[in-house]
Amino acid sequence: MSHGPDVGVLLERALLHKAAAAGVDLAIVEASWTRWASATFTGARHDLALAASSSHTLDAWLAGLPEAEFALRGHLVADLAVDSRMRVGERLELRIGVLTVEEG
Repeated sequence: MSHGPDVGVLLERALLHKAAAAGVDLAIVEASWTRWASATFTGARHDLALAASSSHTLDAWLAGLPEAEFALRGHLVADLAVDSRMRVGERLELRIGVLTVEEG
């Protein structure tokens, strides 16, 4: 019995939605996540490879991304970092790391 999309899919959808709302044409090239737990929290560590056309709009969106709020059913984004950026012609390839924790 399915309970809907997993946290990885929810995060990917939220990133794409935020990018589109900001006018950024973002593509998710690769995405993976692994379960994570501490003494008090459970959640997941996400690693995403993204690509987008280089622009000032993209730069502004990326600058605000670590502080952005995400609506992920049953989860909170506890940490988000842009781990690397590489310009390839007119494209920017980047990797982000995200830590989500389960609510409740």
